[in-house]
Amino acid sequence: MSRGPFLLIDAGNSRIKWALVAQDGSRLHAGTMNHVRDDGARSAPIAHEAGSSEEWATLPRPAGAWISNVAGAAVGERLGALVEAHWPGLPRTVVRACAQQCGVTNSYATPDALGSDRWAGMIGAHAAYPDEPLLIATFGTATTLEALRADGTFVGGMIAPGFTLMMRSLGEHTAQLPVVAGGMANAAQPGIAFATDTRSSISAGCALAQAALIERAWADLQDAWRMPVRLVVSGGAAAEVTAALKVPHTRHDALVLSGLALIAAQS
Repeated sequence: MSRGPFLLIDAGNSRIKWALVAQDGSRLHAGTMNHVRDDGARSAPIAHEAGSSEEWATLPRPAGAWISNVAGAAVGERLGALVEAHWPGLPRTVVRACAQQCGVTNSYATPDALGSDRWAGMIGAHAAYPDEPLLIATFGTATTLEALRADGTFVGGMIAPGFTLMMRSLGEHTAQLPVVAGGMANAAQPGIAFATDTRSSISAGCALAQAALIERAWADLQDAWRMPVRLVVSGGAAAEVTAALKVPHTRHDALVLSGLALIAAQS
């Protein structure tokens, strides 16, 4: 492949992040795209390219595009068309989890069944914190946990409803509770977190449920491995959930893009 920057695309269920990086991994440009629905006729989210089209028009031609897409086939098709419209014939690689890559070993029974975002995120985390055992918590539409040994072995993970999904499901499946779309500013105060209005009560309860899951998993992992484990957190709801955490943690908001950059460089 000819020399040039790498276009990296992280298509999640809530939004799409992209970056243009040099071959040494340094970031040249970055941005986000939102999801919209196709006039209500289809439930599959479609990538909305407004804004990014103008930005992409000013970018140099990349050497190729590396795409992690967990948002479905419709989004994948729209992204492919968007890339093709800006850079006809640009090589595109849709990243899939595999048995081993960039120093990370996949212990999933079926390696390619692991989400590409989780796979790229682990690769990014292992590179960012080498030779450290890690628990990686990502707070997106779903909350995911990955246990990663210091040698890069992914031993397994957990998946739970995300913070916003928890709150929304209460409103959608109960007669008297409101739909709460985001965290409340006072949802997770230090000490006692009981709230005096319904919306704050929902937000506080869901934030603490998320935090309790992370704290329990982190404590169990340290007991099992008999060593300190770095807790790495990321994702759109990280601020709300980490406000309720009572254990040490490190925030890193570009794990997937960092992992994609390493995959691209290895390619």
